Amino acid sequence: MPGIDECLLEVMRLPGARGASVVDWTSGLALGTIGESPNGDHEATAAETAEVARMTAEQPAFAHLGAGGGTERSEGAPSTPVEDVIVTTQDGYHMLRFVETAFDSSVFLHLWLSRSDGNLALARLRLGELAERLVLA
Repeated sequence: MPGIDECLLEVMRLPGARGASVVDWTSGLALGTIGESPNGDHEATAAETAEVARMTAEQPAFAHLGAGGGTERSEGAPSTPVEDVIVTTQDGYHMLRFVETAFDSSVFLHLWLSRSDGNLALARLRLGELAERLVLA
């Protein structure tokens, strides 16, 4: 089970990976970063992507509603029903993958992927695998 640094190194092995980070979306702090940042500042990028993650995760529109109209979560289900968010820009993709943790599940992986060299489907699958194996100490 990889820690943050090992996870980020694995993410950067993806074709077209430009930069990545592990971010706490409640505080907007980067727990780890690697590669480039879209605006040249990893901490600012972490805060900005945390806003997107927070707005997405907290919206009832994305909750899985059961037959009674309430949100249903099975045992072991993530605290947020959202798995990932993909934002497409002219030259790249930004993928936010929520990480299930034992404490409050307020962490996500952010991958900045080149649109010309990256494979979005592969990145989504690999990020999901890494999110499941990531160990936060």
